Amino acid sequence: MNLDKKIYKKLLEVPKGKITTYGELAKAVGMKNGQRAVGKIMNKNPFPVIIPCHRVVKSDGKVGGYAYGEEIKSSMLTLEGIQIKNGKILDLENRIYRF
Repeated sequence: MNLDKKIYKKLLEVPKGKITTYGELAKAVGMKNGQRAVGKIMNKNPFPVIIPCHRVVKSDGKVGGYAYGEEIKSSMLTLEGIQIKNGKILDLENRIYRF
């Protein structure tokens, strides 16, 4: 299985109402310091409705980029119950999904 597929498959474990970080996702598939690579792979996600790349945020709690724009990503997260203020996830530690 190639790296993209491994990452997408791992991301499917993150439930609605939770988020993970690029770094956590990288570690979960055995990559050390792979957060940038994960970001690039998320940007190429061929199935954004099925593979929830909007649930991947920066480790500092900032929402981060999204192929369809940060505003859309924030809206999707808000619909899932994630509270965001000034582009940052509120209550990050209780919302983060650890693999």
